[in-house]
Amino acid sequence: MRFLMVPALWVAMTAPAFAEKLSLDAISAYLNDLGSAEASFTQINDDNSISTGKLLIKRPGRARFEYDPPEAALVMAGSGQVAIFDKKSNEPPESYPLRRTPLWVILERNVNLKQRDMVVGHSYDGTATTVTAQDPKNPEYGSIQMHFTGNPVQLRQWVINDGNGGTTTVVLGELKRDVKLANSLFNIERLKVLRAPNDDN
Repeated sequence: MRFLMVPALWVAMTAPAFAEKLSLDAISAYLNDLGSAEASFTQINDDNSISTGKLLIKRPGRARFEYDPPEAALVMAGSGQVAIFDKKSNEPPESYPLRRTPLWVILERNVNLKQRDMVVGHSYDGTATTVTAQDPKNPEYGSIQMHFTGNPVQLRQWVINDGNGGTTTVVLGELKRDVKLANSLFNIERLKVLRAPNDDN
């Protein structure tokens, strides 16, 4: 999963400080209330190059990463799976069950970080609260490290660690909430059909 699971460098966040560490209840409430959202993002790749693009989220269970040129990738989460499309290829996309990726922590219907015993790290550095979470029953699926600022609570970036030791950092721009997003934007099967080669002579 190159565009979700690649080694990355740490990226410093420029955000105002707040007085104390955010509670797990506050972070869970924020994620559950996120609904639909849109933001630009920056990703640092394993060769130290930087990829950029636009992220669309429609909870529960749906996300879309649209990479800017020269990247030729589109990553979609929907219908319980994650698919990676190579826009330059007619080959079928790589697909993975969403529940087997750390992104599920953000996209699941009812986030309760405290109740499900998902959190393996919860810290505060004077600027941001960092929460590291993983599926306690399936740690081999990897983990996600989320960074939040407060006043109001806002997700600033996340680091995904896969089960093979690879990591990806995604830094978000301004998160625009409650945007109108059509369900078709997250329809993986529809896009597969549209991209399928035409066998007609």
